[in-house]
Amino acid sequence: MLNRKLAGLIGILVLSVVLSACSNYKFKADTEYVIEDFTATNHKGEEVSLESLKGKPWLAMFIFTNCNTICQPMTFHMTEIQDALKERGVEDYNIVGFSVDPANDTPEVLSDYISNFTVSDDSKWNLVTGYDQKWIEQFALNSFKSLVKMPSDGDQVIHGSTFYLVDENGVAVKNYPGSEDVPVDTIAIDMETLIQERLGK
Repeated sequence: MLNRKLAGLIGILVLSVVLSACSNYKFKADTEYVIEDFTATNHKGEEVSLESLKGKPWLAMFIFTNCNTICQPMTFHMTEIQDALKERGVEDYNIVGFSVDPANDTPEVLSDYISNFTVSDDSKWNLVTGYDQKWIEQFALNSFKSLVKMPSDGDQVIHGSTFYLVDENGVAVKNYPGSEDVPVDTIAIDMETLIQERLGK
């Protein structure tokens, strides 16, 4: 009986420490990548720009629909992050997936692509295209310090698998692995904390 009481007491102490740590969590930026101005078209045929995204934080990634390696896992993990955000009651955010193969990824093709995934709230998603290959390669490098390169042969565009957390002012403040060992809960907590601390919500 004593051992059971002791175990219960230890459990309560551990839980209180964990809850205290969560409540004291402060958002800390790891990067300061200023995102260049852009205007693109999303998978719903709507215009999306840096200006239209301002005021809310957003998660960014680079993908393309003909990708035969990391893009589908990345997109799936992003749906998991959205599920985690929904569970936490977080609503004021966007998700932006930049196509690195804009010549092939029309809005219609991107729409077909995302329809293969279970998305809890499509209104937050923007798979974007409507620019040329040279532009996205320069944009990825300048704004996200990320390599995007169309190979001289074949159709598999070289690109990174990182997820980026962009703040309400258009500055990338954190990045995370997006294809393997994705810290889904950490990303959700970072997004929630960023909104609470900076936007007072």
